[in-house]
Amino acid sequence: MEKKEETNNNKEERNNEGKEEDRIPQMALNHVSRLCRDVKESIDFYSKVLGLVLIERPPAFEFDGAWLFNYGVGVHLIQAKDEDSLPKADRRLDPMDNHISFQCEDMEALEQRLKQFNVKYTKRTVDDDKNGTTIDQLFFCDPDGYMIEMCNCENLKLVPAGSLGSIKLPCDRHNPPVDLENGRHAK
Repeated sequence: MEKKEETNNNKEERNNEGKEEDRIPQMALNHVSRLCRDVKESIDFYSKVLGLVLIERPPAFEFDGAWLFNYGVGVHLIQAKDEDSLPKADRRLDPMDNHISFQCEDMEALEQRLKQFNVKYTKRTVDDDKNGTTIDQLFFCDPDGYMIEMCNCENLKLVPAGSLGSIKLPCDRHNPPVDLENGRHAK
């Protein structure tokens, strides 16, 4: 009986916290999955061009694929069973099309890297006169036709535009543990 009263009191306290029961638990992007024509070719692209590191994946996955990770971002590659499910190989680079965007701290170095690996790209600079902000963007496709944007979007101030919630930034605890004993790591 005492335990039941304690539970009811906890519910009352939560209801009096200003709608805290509607709050979503902390989240952060864990990974993006991409179907591939050739997993090995995609591993080369994501590791050599973008600096992601091939990591072990659970042996329970009995299909061809690979996991890569670096900079707090995971990319999971999965061998496509049907190439019709992949983007068209001759996809036009259109910044208004579906893409995933990564932050980049040195856009000039990345542009040189894209040239080094003969990756076709589109460069764009967006000036926000209202806030005095400039954002540099590079758009390109991976070997399977998925568009990627690299930008220095940290220059852009995030201002809520009438949303119901408040902006929350991820905590470091969302980064997975890294085995520093096996393999190379940054110092």
